[in-house]
Amino acid sequence: MVTLFPLIMNRYIYLSITPEALIGSMLPPIEFGAYMATGTKKCNKGQVIFFEVDLEQIKFLINMDYLNSRCISKPDGKPKSSVYLSVYRVLESIPLTALKDLYLTTDHGLVLNLKKAPYDRNKEVKKNVHLYQELCPVNPQVASSLSPSEFLKTLTDGTLQICLPKLFFVDLKLGELANNPLSGSAEHLPYGAVPHLRDCLEILKTEDKKQMKTVQRFFTGSLLYRTIETGFYVGAKDEIVFYQYPTMAELEEMNYNFFRAI
Repeated sequence: MVTLFPLIMNRYIYLSITPEALIGSMLPPIEFGAYMATGTKKCNKGQVIFFEVDLEQIKFLINMDYLNSRCISKPDGKPKSSVYLSVYRVLESIPLTALKDLYLTTDHGLVLNLKKAPYDRNKEVKKNVHLYQELCPVNPQVASSLSPSEFLKTLTDGTLQICLPKLFFVDLKLGELANNPLSGSAEHLPYGAVPHLRDCLEILKTEDKKQMKTVQRFFTGSLLYRTIETGFYVGAKDEIVFYQYPTMAELEEMNYNFFRAI
């Protein structure tokens, strides 16, 4: 039956990271992730990473009249899938307290939900080197001798010539390369240009004042979920929020379809 007037339904606000955008939608997170990854007619596909955002905390950032007039059900009763609200410097404008769960989507529309948690710096694993994939607002891949919290603070507290207002990044597996860059096994590391990665890691180990080394200047737009080490980090200076990534065994148990897809 055709509805003559728009239906009042739940509304959600999402912060898309790939690409960066603030989006209103009537779709709940799992459905929104599938829609963003595959579209309505399954003619396109692409990985999507996004946060759900607390609307009440960011109303001052949004043209609510525009949202209320556009994010409404269609004449046939179907929910509105997406209304773009902002596409420029979005992450830095969102308070950390407004970020809710994080969602990872495969290019076939399967979605994994990660819960937000406070970060305990005392539980950081001390390693010789780390590999970080920055995701927003910049996206180089960087090897570093700094722990996640130290890496975040260094890039956002103004001590460097280049300072970011906020940063969202993920740490990646290095396996044996973390302790033995030159001769450690890279058999299970599906990275391109492994010799270059080895060189970057060795430079960090041998040059005392070197704390960061760029491995790749640009993110390809597709994150290999199987290579994630501990999880995702977002924040600025001493403020940090953590989204822990499950082990492969835990992932198989909690979301088998997502596990099989990656």
